[in-house]
Amino acid sequence: MNKQVRVLQIAFTYIGTIVGAGFATGREILQFFTQYGYLAVFTILLSTVLFIFLGSKMMTLSRAIGAASYEDLNRHLFGERFGSIISLIMLIILIGVNSIMLAGAGSVFMENLHFHYQTGLLITIAGSFLILRRGMSSILYMNSLVVPMMLMMSLLIVTKTATLPGADRFITMTGDHSLPSVWLAPLLYTAFNLVMAMPVLVPLGSQTGSTKVVRFGGILGGTGIGLMLISAHFALSARMPGISQFEIPMGSIAQQLGWYVQIVYVILIFLEIFSTFVANIYGITLQLQQRTTLHPRLITLTIMIICYLMSQFGFSSLLSILYPLFGILCLFWAARLSLFGLSASRKL
Repeated sequence: MNKQVRVLQIAFTYIGTIVGAGFATGREILQFFTQYGYLAVFTILLSTVLFIFLGSKMMTLSRAIGAASYEDLNRHLFGERFGSIISLIMLIILIGVNSIMLAGAGSVFMENLHFHYQTGLLITIAGSFLILRRGMSSILYMNSLVVPMMLMMSLLIVTKTATLPGADRFITMTGDHSLPSVWLAPLLYTAFNLVMAMPVLVPLGSQTGSTKVVRFGGILGGTGIGLMLISAHFALSARMPGISQFEIPMGSIAQQLGWYVQIVYVILIFLEIFSTFVANIYGITLQLQQRTTLHPRLITLTIMIICYLMSQFGFSSLLSILYPLFGILCLFWAARLSLFGLSASRKL
């Protein structure tokens, strides 16, 4: 029973780390999948397979080498010198990602709760600083509560969408994009999100006592991510192209289902953003502790201030510019993990 609970905790943490601002709000799904029409069903399937394979490899390899942070894993993959350089690049990427998470929280408060944009930013920062005092246990606990609720809400939205006249658009909608761009999108998306999940999945894998538990947690988590991707794509496709005008498209869909559903979904979106933000800050702090002698709380506070300043550019503009760029930078890392994992898996 303890192993089964641990598998679920790993799976929920994996899902919760990936289901951040862009995913939970719907912006990522629109940009990387839905805009490509019916082909998105196949690209989502490709992403799901990659999430299962590479997520499991990342955690089992981290356990095998006893990695304390994602920098330890990078040094193992690329060597001491080049691994340190890769970790510095990822540090920049993760700070950019956290800025997007923070901007997403501000957009949720502004667009759905009618608070000031800055209010959402400050509440998220203050709450994260308090939660981070408890470390990994708080991350596991948050995701064990939030992810099951998000899965149930996704099922509700799919059920309601199935009754709409345009419910079949996910298999009939066409796009005018080239095939290379269609098939590059899931690779960029998966590579970026795997790097985003590294700060939590690496120490989580290394702190788990069983390789089988880690592997099954990765498989279950990757499958859950795929199911949430396809459900969000299904709901968004039925409402295209009008739904693309919203900063929080999934929040707009929830609003159509009634005020009570909207409130619950908006709260869940914020909690997903919040949990991902906390997880990323935690991982960055662990990595910087290996490079500096500063107190962890001072490191955390400094990172949050930087993210706050960057979040002033807004959510959708950051998402559309930074995510594809980050994805390209992360493709190289994902390819290395894939090749390294294939040979290392025979020894695990």
